[in-house]
Amino acid sequence: MRYDAEHRGKTREKILREAASAIRARGPDGVGVAALMKQAGLTHGGFYAHFASKDDLVAQAIGVMFDDVRGRFDHETAERDPAAALDAYVGFYLSRRHRDSRERGCPIAALSTDMARLEPVSRERFGRGIAALTGWLAGALARLGVADADAAASAMLSEMVGALSLSRAVADPAQSDAILAHAAAAIRNRFGLGGGA
Repeated sequence: MRYDAEHRGKTREKILREAASAIRARGPDGVGVAALMKQAGLTHGGFYAHFASKDDLVAQAIGVMFDDVRGRFDHETAERDPAAALDAYVGFYLSRRHRDSRERGCPIAALSTDMARLEPVSRERFGRGIAALTGWLAGALARLGVADADAAASAMLSEMVGALSLSRAVADPAQSDAILAHAAAAIRNRFGLGGGA
C-alpha cells in the first residue's frame, strides 16, 4: 500500500517523537529499532522507509529534542522582561518536575555522557543545540547588562546541567532537592534574579 506525503510525514514525526523520548530516558544504546517501532505502533520493516540507519534516527531525534528545548524556553520566557524570563527558566530547569521528567527534559543533561560514543553527525547536532540554548541565555543576560554575556551564559548553562544531572544521580530525595535549590539560588544571586519560580 502506498501512502501520501502527508501520511509519511506524520509517521516519521511519530517515530522521531517516540525516539526522542526513549533516547532521553534510556540513552541511545538502550533503544532498539524493533522495540521503538512497536512502541510507535508500527512494523519494524517500515523503519528504513524513513531513516537510513539507527545513527540517522538518533541524529534526527536529537534535533527534535532541541526543538522541544526551544519551545520550552519560549514558553517560560515569553512576554517577560529579561530578569523575569531568566528567573522563570532557571525555576523550570532546576525543578523537581524537570528532574523527574527525563524522557521529556533537556537532552543536554540526559545525553552528555553518551555523546562521545556517538557518530559525528549526532555530536554536531548536539553541539548546535547547546550553542543555540547558550545563545538564547546570552541574549537575555545581555539585555540585563551582564558583561561578556556569552561566557556568562555558557557558565550558567553548565551549572544548570551539572546540577540537574547530579540531582538525578543521587538516591536521597532531600539531597537531590538541595542540589537543585542551591544551584538555583546561586544563579539567581549572581544575576540579581527574583527567585519567584
